[in-house]
Order: sequence, then structure tokens, then C-alpha cells
Amino acid sequence: MKILTSVIESLRPKQWTKNLLLLAALIFSSKLFNLKFTVPAFEGFLIFCLSSGSVYILNDLIDRKQDRLHPVKKFRPVASGRLPSGAAAAAWIFFAGVSLLWAFAVNASFGAIVLAYVVIQALYSLLLKKLAIVDIFIIALGFVLRVIAGAVIIDVPMSLWFIVCTMFLSLFLALGKRRFELVSITPGARRISLKGYSVELLDRMITIVTACTVMTYALYTMAPETISKFNTTNLIYTLPFVLFGIFRYLFLIYGEGKGGSPEDILLSDIPLIADILIYGAAVWFIIYKHL
Repeated sequence: MKILTSVIESLRPKQWTKNLLLLAALIFSSKLFNLKFTVPAFEGFLIFCLSSGSVYILNDLIDRKQDRLHPVKKFRPVASGRLPSGAAAAAWIFFAGVSLLWAFAVNASFGAIVLAYVVIQALYSLLLKKLAIVDIFIIALGFVLRVIAGAVIIDVPMSLWFIVCTMFLSLFLALGKRRFELVSITPGARRISLKGYSVELLDRMITIVTACTVMTYALYTMAPETISKFNTTNLIYTLPFVLFGIFRYLFLIYGEGKGGSPEDILLSDIPLIADILIYGAAVWFIIYKHL
């Protein structure tokens, strides 16, 4: 029973919030209340929860020695010894296998995306996370694949502007995490890629991707295909909520010294949660009021 509990913990359920990006295509295609689209979209979400969970287990297995030096990661099941390495390896194979078989059973194209995600993330855990700049782009690619997978599984087109915006937003979150690690973690416990970063470099990168995130979202809301799809220009009025969310996150990074765990911030910061809920309500009203 203890091993089962440790396996579930190693799947990192709190980080499954990232997989909600699979529902973006469902929401922004005006299909949210159509069961023909909703059921496969949520099925895709569950599949990605299993596949991403398997990746977390593999990552913990590979990094177990270094994690033991980390002030927080040392308490993870594999690093602490609560989950033996053999059991962790078996869990990784099981969950990766189940998610891939399930994905290909649902849709061959969707299965190919899940396979690409698992392979890329395995390469990230083994090698690519050691390379500065490459590491954050691999993280961003994982988010982009989620958005594309969500569109593929329900067979709807996805705006290129939205995909690009997702890439910049994920780079923004990844850079914030790297900055937190650089300023708050002792050198011996830092990931190898941090040797290629400096606080000044990260701050400049954050400035660039912040501007790009806001700009690409604004362009998405004003794109002719977006206006034609929703038959309204009102989506641009959600931009202030996007700006507030980004500014709030920047405040938490620079003012509160946070940013090491984006999923914890998104689940605990009341102003940010309120902003996301208001943004969601605004999107719902603008897109679905005429349905």
C-alpha cells in the first residue's frame, strides 16, 4: 500500500493542471457543451495525465541522486527511498505503455502526438535538460503539443496565433522557474543547465517573452479567422485579464521570490485564481452567449 501511495505521489497529480491545455481547442471551438466533442477531449486529458505522470516518474528515477541534495526534491518518493528504483522503473513502463496504447486506440494522429511527447520528454530527462536554453524550449514544446493534441482528438482547427501564444506563455513560466532556481537554490543542488544562465540573462529573456505573449494573444483575438469564427470582435476585451495575470505572476517572481512551482502558484494565489475565473467567465460570455 505504501508503494502504491508513493507511485501516485510520483505521478504528481498537482501538475496535471498543465494538461488542461488540451481543453483549449474544445473551449475556443465553441464545442464545450457538445458531448460529441467534450467526451474525447476529456479522454485526451486523462491520457495526457498518465503519459505526463510516467515522464515525472522517469525524471525522478534519473535525478534521484541529485534530488537528494535539493531542499524540497529530497522528499520525493524515489529520492527519499520510499519508492524503490525497480518499482519506479516498472511504474514508468506501465503508465507510459497504457497511455500510448490508449492514445492510439482513440486516434492514430493523437497517438502519434502522445508518442512524440513521451519520447521528447524522455530525451529531456536523459540529456536535453542539461543544455541551457534548449531545456526551456523543450518545456515549451510540451505545452504546444498539449494544445495541438487537444485540437487533433476532436478534429477541429486551432489558430496558429493561439499556438504561438502558448509557446511564449510556457517559455515565460519556464524562465520564471529557472530564475527562482538560480537565486534560491545552493549551487550543489542546482540543475546542470543553470550553469549557462545568469539572473541578468534570464531577466532579459523574461522581458522578451512577456511582451511576445501579450502581443500574440492580442493578435489572436483580432485575427480575421477568430472574428469570423465567433462572429464578434469582443474577445479583445479579455486582454486586460491576461495582462493582469502576467503582471501578477511577475510580481510573485520579483516581489515575493516565487516561481519555482507554477502549478502551486496557480492553485494557491487568490488574486491569480480570481483573475483566471473572471477571464474564463468573460470568454464564456463572449463565445457562448449566442449559442
